[in-house]
Amino acid sequence: MFRPIALSFRSIAKLLALACLLAFALPVNADAASRIKDIVDVEGIRDNLLVGYGLVVGLNGTGDTLRNAPFTQQSLTAMLERLGVNTRGSQLKTANVAAVMVTANLPPFAPQGSRIDVTVSALGDATNLQGGVLLVTPLMGADGQVYAVAQGSVATGGFSAKGEAASIVRGVPTNSRIANGAIVEREIEFKLANLNSLRLSLRNPDLTTAERVAGAINTFLGQPAANANNPTTVQLTVPSSYSGNVVSLLTDIEQLRVEPDLPARVVIDEASGVIVMGEDVRVSRVAIAQGNLTISVNETPQVSQPAPFSNTGQTTVVPRTSVNVEESKGRKLAFVDGSISLKELVDGLNALGVTPRDMITILQAIKSAGALQAEISVM
Repeated sequence: MFRPIALSFRSIAKLLALACLLAFALPVNADAASRIKDIVDVEGIRDNLLVGYGLVVGLNGTGDTLRNAPFTQQSLTAMLERLGVNTRGSQLKTANVAAVMVTANLPPFAPQGSRIDVTVSALGDATNLQGGVLLVTPLMGADGQVYAVAQGSVATGGFSAKGEAASIVRGVPTNSRIANGAIVEREIEFKLANLNSLRLSLRNPDLTTAERVAGAINTFLGQPAANANNPTTVQLTVPSSYSGNVVSLLTDIEQLRVEPDLPARVVIDEASGVIVMGEDVRVSRVAIAQGNLTISVNETPQVSQPAPFSNTGQTTVVPRTSVNVEESKGRKLAFVDGSISLKELVDGLNALGVTPRDMITILQAIKSAGALQAEISVM
């Protein structure tokens, strides 16, 4: 037998407050919503590409052939002259040196003296960079200024081995990396904390998504500080409460969640037969029939010989050709109702027994008929 529990007004108020807190703590449509941090980039916070030309030495006979790579010989001669060794006019025959291109990404706000990874790629006819050492190589930006200097032992992910009659290659032994192989020598000045306005760039441009991002920011700040200028850019004016502290503003904003909206699109890669359809793809009422016509031609030549001990006649090859025509049966006209979902569209096409190649043709035909309410993008 249950006994009634008497609750005071204060206890009921506490329970109601706890229920309200739990309700606000539950995520709303968390699966569909994304953080602003994951869908936008902040103008000015970006990597910078660096490139340089250098030499890898210490190779075990797998370097450039100096006769076929004159730039390697010129670079080797110039390097030796800088070190006080005169080799002008002499014929160099070493195969332990390779000319390489060195590339790296300079992260945003990388301070002077920090280290970054570099990628080393063979430029000439070197066959393997394993065991080599990259000599000091300046890395320049698009403005021609040196921002980092690379040097160190290269590490290749592939290998190659060969004998007199066979060889084997795994991976790409002419491409390698040097972890922390470059030192930053010049900082790129960008004073983020002192900005009065910011521009947020959407990674997938869309008018609705841009407006939702601006609305979420304005709701959080309590003032119209953000404005969607176009499908790609959201202009954000730094509020007075965050003046001189843009980092805190971005930290608070990037955790806000919005639901991205993208146009209905079907992406087709004809080379591999891959089809990717967005969630909002819709098909109007249409009828589809699909069939295959197969024509096979078989050549079975026969040899015709003269009679035994015959002095006349000769052996000849008589061609025999058979042509067969087969048409797939059991393929009927399928009716697709209007405004079906993506799952129903995929199930209907699979029910027809079509291959991905045939599905590409069917989707393009539906689009030509005006029944596919989506954009088709062919890669």
